[in-house]
Amino acid sequence: MSEFWLISAPGDKANLQAWERMNTATSKSNLSSNSKFHIPDLKVGTLDALVGLSDELGKLDSFAESVIKKIAQYIGEVMEDSKDKVQENLLANGVDLISYLTQFEWDMAKYPIKQPLKNISEALAKQVTQIETDLKTRSAAYNNIKGNLQSLEKKTVGNLLTRTLADIVHKEDFVLNSEYLITLLVVVPKRYEGFAMSNHSSGFPSHRMIAEDAEGGLFTVTLFRKVMDDFKAKARENRFMVREFYFDEKELKCEKEELMKLASDKKQQYGPLLRWLKVNFSEAFVAWIHVKALRVFVESVLRYGLPVNFQAMLLQPNRKSVKRLRDVLNVVFKHLDEVAAASIMDPGMDIPGLQLSNQEYYPYVYFKIDLSLLDCS
Repeated sequence: MSEFWLISAPGDKANLQAWERMNTATSKSNLSSNSKFHIPDLKVGTLDALVGLSDELGKLDSFAESVIKKIAQYIGEVMEDSKDKVQENLLANGVDLISYLTQFEWDMAKYPIKQPLKNISEALAKQVTQIETDLKTRSAAYNNIKGNLQSLEKKTVGNLLTRTLADIVHKEDFVLNSEYLITLLVVVPKRYEGFAMSNHSSGFPSHRMIAEDAEGGLFTVTLFRKVMDDFKAKARENRFMVREFYFDEKELKCEKEELMKLASDKKQQYGPLLRWLKVNFSEAFVAWIHVKALRVFVESVLRYGLPVNFQAMLLQPNRKSVKRLRDVLNVVFKHLDEVAAASIMDPGMDIPGLQLSNQEYYPYVYFKIDLSLLDCS
């Protein structure tokens, strides 16, 4: 994925010429790919409202980013063996994320621009919060099925000493309901001959191997109940393991059915869950970029003043030229420092866009859109 810089500068004639200089300088040296970022004429409101909204939008920006990251990561978890195809499922309004960004258009239907900025911000916050809540509910339900299935599946792997025997033993392997005879299950290391000889010499009625793996074999031994303890002692001497196992056909059937049911439930939920994740990733991503657009608008008004007149642009820096690109931008828009300084009426007042916590200050309005955080590979 990639990193983008969403910046703005005043839209007057002098600064439009600065834009042209910046475009020429960055294009000629292949420092970045640039495109205009269209933000509609939103309702400004009061300065106090904008200052308060600036802080709220900063928090909402981080929250929305965390939600889309969670969804992207969970898509990777759900797709399991197809993680290499996760990126192609991360779309916004049906197009890849870079195309959506570079061709951004404000969604007038979802976020009408005639309402106050705070209302738009609250609608975005409500939408993203609902998506996060639904994600928690749906992921918990799916993870519960997946976890229970994995627990049962783990029992079917491993060696004969520890794994479940439900899919190995059958009713005919046992002597059941006998007053005098009992069938034991014995795990014997690879050298079965020693077991056969000790079993034969002890006068036990019969033994038969019913399964084997790389480490040994599983035998049924049918013997008299009265010599069972002697046999177990002799088995321990020869390092044979008698598995504590009671054949219960009903219990074994339930275990198999539970495994099949969980596998079926997981398969049934997979499709609808993946569709929900893809749809709501798109919704959350679109909301996040609208939050970014709101932030640019608010910071531009606070930084450059009224009437509203600024140009926003999206830059995709060349990875090898990030520092050089920053230097070019600072040179081109250095004169904006004076504009910003003049807008500070009270030196003790914290002006959003000038003193941004966790963010560097530049002469122009700047926000980063880091799509690499969605890389789940």
